[in-house]
Amino acid sequence: MSTPNIVLFHTHDTGRWIQPYGAPVRSPRLQEFAERGVLFRNAHSAAPTCSPSRAAMLTGQWPHRTGMLGLAHLGHTLTQPDRHLAALLGRHGYTTALVGMQHETDTEDPDRARTLGYGEDLGARDSHAASVREPAVEFLRRDHDQPFLLNVGLVETHLLYENEWTFFHPGADDRWTAPPPGVPSTPETRREMASYQASLLVVDQLLGDLLDTLDETGLADNTLVIVTTDHGLPLPGMKCHLTAAGTGVMLIMAGPGIPAGKPRDALVSQVDLLPTLCELIGIDAPEGSDGTSFVPTLVDGTPVRSETFAEVNEHVEPEPQRMVRTERWSYVRRFTDGQQRLANTDQSAARSVWEAAGGAERAVPPELLFDLLTDPLELVDVATDPAHRSPLNEMRGRLDQWLVDTDDPLARA
Repeated sequence: MSTPNIVLFHTHDTGRWIQPYGAPVRSPRLQEFAERGVLFRNAHSAAPTCSPSRAAMLTGQWPHRTGMLGLAHLGHTLTQPDRHLAALLGRHGYTTALVGMQHETDTEDPDRARTLGYGEDLGARDSHAASVREPAVEFLRRDHDQPFLLNVGLVETHLLYENEWTFFHPGADDRWTAPPPGVPSTPETRREMASYQASLLVVDQLLGDLLDTLDETGLADNTLVIVTTDHGLPLPGMKCHLTAAGTGVMLIMAGPGIPAGKPRDALVSQVDLLPTLCELIGIDAPEGSDGTSFVPTLVDGTPVRSETFAEVNEHVEPEPQRMVRTERWSYVRRFTDGQQRLANTDQSAARSVWEAAGGAERAVPPELLFDLLTDPLELVDVATDPAHRSPLNEMRGRLDQWLVDTDDPLARA
């Protein structure tokens, strides 16, 4: 088998709210894709915010090690852009192309693709699925004499404020929609989720078009396809929060050598994706990578992690936090004054309902501990419960060690 091609297909703010993860929304092509490959039920981003998450996934380093402490369009930059997946694969003989969304450098930078190591920007007029489709399909239909990386990035399912619909796309009948757990079901939130469903279907259709093109061109048998997103839904208590509602992401992979229809329960992080791809295509991961290849998990479900981590530094406002998660426990430490940072919760109908109920006025404890077996939604903080002192101390120790091992600036705070 020749060196495999790679198609990285990623959305904005989708979390795991898609059909293959059991969500009550329609995404038939995503479902079909999951049945062709491996779905990771317990995959997490390295940050529940856009640029830090993407920087970690595409460099294999934790956000505070990449320099991407906040959003790229607000002045944060990669300290070593040559570590980016595009630059790495370009050095190993890949043709590399970007179409649509990237958030690892300034989105207004006309040389953004070259900055990250892409050989070509395919020139979509914006990052909407409708704009991305034609250049992405045309790229796949080319004659390829080298393996390629095609990075397909969508603005969907991000909140957009361009019309009356929260997610830009007009929702259909909202009588049969519901928001995810943690968001009250009201007329406003049901209408909002109808728009989300419409946005997701646009994503779904584009993925289907790309998969069909791979099949038609004969590329499917030698192309790794990865479908993922940057973090959780842009709703209160999700995006910019270090519970699974914020860090939990869809991650589905299919291609040569990958079993079909095999969901995996083992814990994985997006920081592991780059070293995993390196192993699959037969090159060394860059020195200093923080991730661990999860090829054993991919092949037969063997775990490679006993813990994973995530962080928030700054979104719209600074709000430094760190998280460590195991199969049983999740522990969050905040380095703030205990007050909500309202600007870090995107404006939406759900936020308006939450604010009206006083959600923004609640103080936030400096530490949170959740028992993931008895409280999988991470709603009951047991950090102050004397009966949980032992796991609390264990998780504190795990986080403290990670702060030191990764030279996290907060270790010196």
